[in-house]
Amino acid sequence: MAGSRSAVEEIEVSGRAVRLSSPDRVIFPQRGFTKADVFHYYLAVGEGITRALRDRPTTLQRFPEGVEGEMFFQKRVPTRGVPPWIRTAEISFPSGRKADELCPADLAHVAWAAQMGTVVFHPWPVRAADTDRPDELRVDLDPQPGTDFTDAVTAAGELRGLLDELGVPGWPKTSGGRGVHVYLRIQPRWTFVEVRRATIALARELERRRPELVTTAWWKEERGRRVFVDFNQTARDRTIACAYSLRANARATVSTPVDWAELTRVDPDDFHLGTVPTRFAERGDPHAGIDDAPWDITPLLEWAERDAADGLGDLPYPPEYPKMPGEPKRVQPSKDRDRPKDA
Repeated sequence: MAGSRSAVEEIEVSGRAVRLSSPDRVIFPQRGFTKADVFHYYLAVGEGITRALRDRPTTLQRFPEGVEGEMFFQKRVPTRGVPPWIRTAEISFPSGRKADELCPADLAHVAWAAQMGTVVFHPWPVRAADTDRPDELRVDLDPQPGTDFTDAVTAAGELRGLLDELGVPGWPKTSGGRGVHVYLRIQPRWTFVEVRRATIALARELERRRPELVTTAWWKEERGRRVFVDFNQTARDRTIACAYSLRANARATVSTPVDWAELTRVDPDDFHLGTVPTRFAERGDPHAGIDDAPWDITPLLEWAERDAADGLGDLPYPPEYPKMPGEPKRVQPSKDRDRPKDA
């Protein structure tokens, strides 16, 4: 994809002039992909990544000198040196602090971020209209040591059956690594806390059905050789690489939407910067219908109430969070002196 290009180009994207400087800078050394390759990759999958990012506050994972160099997460758009058309949205962190994050309105915003050295896009599960009420419930199926992508796919198949019973479509994609992500488009009526409770209830039901395969154990020492449903990916300020985002690994893989049928046949390493544009051009976006029918998560909240009545309350938040109401102790079980010895 790389070729000889001038030091600075100006490219029209969505009716905007976007600069591309240092186009020949190598971003993925082991594959030889350059900054221009990254930039034009995002243009090639523009419809798909714009669908994933539109109106969502987005954290940028930037690698100005390439994926083997310095990396940082940008959560605040600078107040200077930014095109006047760049759109932002204010978000609130668990600490109560606020920030104005990039909020893509069109593909030009994605191209601008790529020019700034962004490799990975991490959108919040909310829209700019209400940044406190998610419209996306994300199920992160994370293989633990001793398990792999095949196990995550099996867990995703079990999840699909559960979603079919609930009458809600799930939208799967590869993580770009060994995991699988399944998204649910939901009505933006509930808080982050409520959506996290719903995710935990869904994960616990999946665990009940396949306890040898799936776990909701937050502490790694309790997970075993199972697929962990990372419920904390639905907590405020926790994000997942979006559909069509590149991943910052040597292979330049892509978090790629798939349909349920092909999920059982794909190898995630087949989806990378060099292959996904052709795939997108030939078959379009398997997530094209994701926004069509937002779902009411009341059944999951009812499951959460049922679990609470049975003594299954909240689960730990990530360590950087303030202590949350009803949250159990954040103590590794093997170091918990108050834990019953037979627990």
